[in-house]
Amino acid sequence: MSTTICQVMGFIVSSLGVAGCIVSTAMDMWSTQDLYDNPVTAVFQYQGLWRSCVRQSSGFTECRPYFTILGLPAMFQAVRALMIVGIVLGILGLLVCIFALKCVRIGSMEDSAKANMTLTSGIMFIVAGLCAITGVSVFANMLVTNFWMSTANMYQGMQNVQNRYTFGSALFVGWVAGGLALIGGIMMCLACRGLIPEESRYKAVSYNASGRNISYRTGPYKVGSGYEPETKTRKGAGYEEAARSEDGRRSYPSKYDYV
Repeated sequence: MSTTICQVMGFIVSSLGVAGCIVSTAMDMWSTQDLYDNPVTAVFQYQGLWRSCVRQSSGFTECRPYFTILGLPAMFQAVRALMIVGIVLGILGLLVCIFALKCVRIGSMEDSAKANMTLTSGIMFIVAGLCAITGVSVFANMLVTNFWMSTANMYQGMQNVQNRYTFGSALFVGWVAGGLALIGGIMMCLACRGLIPEESRYKAVSYNASGRNISYRTGPYKVGSGYEPETKTRKGAGYEEAARSEDGRRSYPSKYDYV
């Protein structure tokens, strides 16, 4: 029961994380204009991964997409790639996880197959969460670097050269979504251990001894296999040496020869 709960909770948390990654990637407020020194302005600018927007004091908002790819900074394109990879891996992990749920039966699928699928989806969620967290962190580092460069230019008397930008709401959504995907992936990996059948965990080959130890005797006597009852001590000259038959096989005296 605990395995099923852990698996279902991992699926739900991972779903929220993947959905958050999609929302964060589509949002336009990755960076917003810093209004610390100018709280009252007629124009407010903010930018996303796909377009930049301008909102006027009258409430009119105009957004313009980026019509170039090569003209964008390399780190900016890397952030795009990381977010897209995280979303793709997250969606694939959700598809695999749906069929791996213990409460869902598909034909005669064994528990070992469900365990492997659960582990695969968990690894996908972990990688997706790491991609999202890394992408958002790289973009935040770019903002911090540009912010302090703009601040240095302002102290040099060039405050009208460019605007300063700070963290937007999309960054926080991306951090939370990446963390949820990471936690959900870890829960799926933990649930995988409970789905492995008991007989496959502890595989051991046991060798059973056949009754008593087999004893071997030198000489012309029969080898005792351990299953025959112990015989009394036999006396007589016939037991000291066995006669050979004409065809070369060894023959032993019968019980009628020793009366």
